[in-house]
Amino acid sequence: MQLNVSGHHVEITDSLRGYVESKIERLERHFDLVSDVHCILTVEKLRHKAEAKVNVNGDTIFAETTEEDMYAAIDGLVDKLDRRVRKHKEKLVDHHAKQAPKRDFA
Repeated sequence: MQLNVSGHHVEITDSLRGYVESKIERLERHFDLVSDVHCILTVEKLRHKAEAKVNVNGDTIFAETTEEDMYAAIDGLVDKLDRRVRKHKEKLVDHHAKQAPKRDFA
């Protein structure tokens, strides 16, 4: 997985980048086909905004969160991404295959 972290009106420190990397790793636990993550952190007065675009299996998932604290915004962003990645994974699984009648060929 390739992670790209950029900032608008904020300097991306090593600790901030490490925090984003540790949280984004959570997405790989649920879905192995995450190929690229582009995260943008923005500060506008007292609003801290975190947004990310995740490329999975030929599809793109986008989420954004605004909080008063940057770390809280990152946590909220990862929670949203985690829900959306799990929902995308569920769409790929064929749930009707379990209900197919078993046939006995003799």
